[in-house]
Amino acid sequence: MCTILSIETATPVCSCTLSRDGVIVLHREDFRGQSHATLLGQYVHEIMTYVREQGLTLNAVAVSSGPGSYTGLRIGVSEAKGLSYGLGIPMIALPTSLIMASMIAERVGEDELLCPMIDARRMEVYATFFDKSLLTVRPTAADIIDGDSYADLLERHKVLFFGNGAEKCRAVVTHPNASFLEDIHPLASGMIPLAEKAFVEKKFVDSAYFEPFYLKEFVATVPKNKIIP
Repeated sequence: MCTILSIETATPVCSCTLSRDGVIVLHREDFRGQSHATLLGQYVHEIMTYVREQGLTLNAVAVSSGPGSYTGLRIGVSEAKGLSYGLGIPMIALPTSLIMASMIAERVGEDELLCPMIDARRMEVYATFFDKSLLTVRPTAADIIDGDSYADLLERHKVLFFGNGAEKCRAVVTHPNASFLEDIHPLASGMIPLAEKAFVEKKFVDSAYFEPFYLKEFVATVPKNKIIP
């Protein structure tokens, strides 16, 4: 039996799932945002209490590795590292964009591309392009969106855009081959098939040295009401 705890905190959604041989045993999620530091600890506590009460053995912890929110990623990865080190179990890191694409890959046609978009600042998104088999067509990049964005790919393929960065692109990317899917968020429950595959293939990361894929350096800002004239 393979029992994995999966953690996803890369966007405003916070989620945590316990799965056993591909079946969800417990799942917790919150879509309100800004409470990851409190909620994730609570979710993990509930799941670990269940693991102990049921006499289960946790075989691995999986975490969404980015890109995404700097703070959210650090919270999720820190929790995963603590579990990995404290329990002596392997740690699996899964790209956030791949998690999103895997959740809807069955919905697209053979020649259609998937483009998960994670919101950055203003008209910037973190975007990755996959084919239906989840092979990377274009690696993750921080893109500033305008009317000509992705024109080369859109001339040759239908592209399905989704994720919390896609909505602000809908009015700008108007090519007839572009379509948009709403309300797709990376979730811990969507990590299960990828996490199990990684576990079988022993694709683990070193929990002592692993860092999330931030893509860009964190830039601290000062609220306007705190600026002294």
